[in-house]
Amino acid sequence: MFEKGDYVIYGSTGICCVEGVTTINIAGIPKDRIYYILRPESRTESKIFIPVDNQKKIIRKVISKREAEELIEEIPEIDPMDIANDKLREEKYKECIQSCDCRELIRIIKTIYLRDKKRMEQGKKATAVDERYLRLAEENLYTELSMLLGIPKNNMESYITSRIRQKETIGKKFMYCK
Repeated sequence: MFEKGDYVIYGSTGICCVEGVTTINIAGIPKDRIYYILRPESRTESKIFIPVDNQKKIIRKVISKREAEELIEEIPEIDPMDIANDKLREEKYKECIQSCDCRELIRIIKTIYLRDKKRMEQGKKATAVDERYLRLAEENLYTELSMLLGIPKNNMESYITSRIRQKETIGKKFMYCK
């Protein structure tokens, strides 16, 4: 159970602060059902009431700063998705977004990046579906990492890229020292 002050990821809403835990006095709703009161970071004037026993949308604690740094280190080893059937592509993207799993978001980003690169080589544009899910995956991932690392969200892509390049450079130096 989450506590007041915890930061959580709630479905596609993204980062929310748990403002409290309460019951709701509304006709037709069981008086003993307990709800989280969530305040979305993107819309601080809003509040969301979600049952503690919610089974429909994923709610998870925000990863730690250490986990964020480790995740960035792992990015080169995270495989893109292998989706042979274009008709199932959007469904698979949607499942990954709804999972609220940072590694799945990275898989979407890597998949779409490689797919767009290939399409450009063929003289084709990115698809609307790919563009939409790339924006969603980047928004969700970069928002969480930005909060944890204290780096503006619009700088996250360049920060991640530089960290990966730095790791590759260091790795190459050590390969020659053996």
